[in-house]
Amino acid sequence: MWTPFEFIIGSWQGTGSGQPGTGNYERTYQFVLNSKFIHVRSKSTYPPQEQNPQGEVHEDWGFISFDKQRKSFVYRQFHIEGFVNQYILDYISADGKEIRFISEAIENISYGWRASETYRILSQDEFTETFELAAPGNDFEVYTICHLKRIAVPI
Repeated sequence: MWTPFEFIIGSWQGTGSGQPGTGNYERTYQFVLNSKFIHVRSKSTYPPQEQNPQGEVHEDWGFISFDKQRKSFVYRQFHIEGFVNQYILDYISADGKEIRFISEAIENISYGWRASETYRILSQDEFTETFELAAPGNDFEVYTICHLKRIAVPI
């Protein structure tokens, strides 16, 4: 069941940029609760810079699960700012190197906002993640894109 996501299990670090500026990223993905879920922990640190003079530390936790009734993966993401994004798997490319989730609900934001998370696998130890947002009635725009490299594999 978890074949499309096995590559991501482990610890990752990298850099990225976007609307909050340029920053450093840390991620861990691990199987939890008898491998029924993948737990995602994410921290992005943006030092003070021209486009973000205060700097910023963003954290979110998430869980990827498989919904047997819908026969699809669901990703629930809990943000430090209070947002809760619930995504459904939108597609996996034929070669398995691109995975995209599209939001089906976002809590604590005005109605009509949408989000997407796209993973592009560059190698077994490297991937990019693009996070996009769409205001009500608008197309998706890149909010952040990061490039992550594996620093540890699960034991």
